[in-house]
Amino acid sequence: MPDKIIRICLLYQAPNGRRRRRPPSPAQEQKSFASFLQKRRCLFFEKKKQKTFALLVAIACGPAVADPVQHDFVIAHFTTEGGAVLPQARVVYGTYGTLNAARDNAIVLPSHFMADMHGYEWLIGPGHALDPSKLFLITTEEFGNGRSSSPSNTAAPFHGPHFPPMTIRDNVNAVHRMLLEQWHIAHLRAVIGFSMGAQQAFQWAVSYPGFIDRIVATSGTAKTYGHGIVRLESQIAALTLDPAFQHGDYTTEPTAGIRATSLVWLGWLYSQEWWRRELWKTEHKPGTTLQQAIDQETAEFFAGADANDLILQMHTWESNDVGATPGFHGDAEAALRSINIPVLYMPSATDLYFPLADAQYEAGFIKHVTLLPIPSLWGHPAGAGASPADEAFLNTHIAAFLGASQ
Repeated sequence: MPDKIIRICLLYQAPNGRRRRRPPSPAQEQKSFASFLQKRRCLFFEKKKQKTFALLVAIACGPAVADPVQHDFVIAHFTTEGGAVLPQARVVYGTYGTLNAARDNAIVLPSHFMADMHGYEWLIGPGHALDPSKLFLITTEEFGNGRSSSPSNTAAPFHGPHFPPMTIRDNVNAVHRMLLEQWHIAHLRAVIGFSMGAQQAFQWAVSYPGFIDRIVATSGTAKTYGHGIVRLESQIAALTLDPAFQHGDYTTEPTAGIRATSLVWLGWLYSQEWWRRELWKTEHKPGTTLQQAIDQETAEFFAGADANDLILQMHTWESNDVGATPGFHGDAEAALRSINIPVLYMPSATDLYFPLADAQYEAGFIKHVTLLPIPSLWGHPAGAGASPADEAFLNTHIAAFLGASQ
């Protein structure tokens, strides 16, 4: 083993926001830094001096960020965009850092699909773009994630399949109220979002144009187009075909349906080249076959999730359209033209959920946009730092974009 060896341990964040439970094997711990770049696990590598390497070391070796402080915000008689009135709507969220006396150091990071408040730890802490010693970071949890108000935790008459549809605007509007009423925050430094969080970031820029300085959107678009709707509907169909689903009034979780929708999800998650190069091997112990990897991923991906919660968030995702914001009459292009703040738009170059071409199309209507694709084979989760190279790319450019406002 080389003389100058540094041991680095990282907690891998799964693409759906939950931590993976698989520990590294002893064999994996002996891999080179090249393997570490793919695995995000406890690995050894030889110290280098190059600047790029130094940045990756800073990201990996910095002290672990402290857990966020959990908060709840309850809205009585919350009226959804569709007209339903929930007796109580609960928003669960976390905070990192301290709100300053001027209340002007806050950044909102809205959650992605089925994620909790820990979903942005690839962007927070020493060596990362967001420093909680200087910023007040608010990581919100979407309706339907099983913690904020969801089909699985709401009493009759809005329980299970009777829970009303929720839009991206419903989520944004609820968080806007939380900021004003619970924290008396009248302005945000930024909104930064991945995937469904990116959808929310665009909606913030359209719905509350004077409330934020700038937005960052990674692996997500301002509207879900037909191709994405077909994908989501195929996943819903895979889930609901399980006889145990019982039209949503199940007494036991339809685990076969959840596993089937996970398989559909997995087929779209990474790029075709990621599969062709067999990069899935970097996520599994040596000797694992492709079928074993698929079985393990589909078993773990939505483990513990509630079927009605999954379906609610899929419907939220597929209904997303900034053009449906009041005043724009379904014109997404006009809504995008209305954005007057700087936008850092970072699609993954190989995303199958939100294709690069869709981001390029939308960027043509945004006045102050920097379109910066993430050069990655990791598909959709590249926008959440799926590999350390992705993480370094995101942190470098997001930090520079935020620094430009100082």
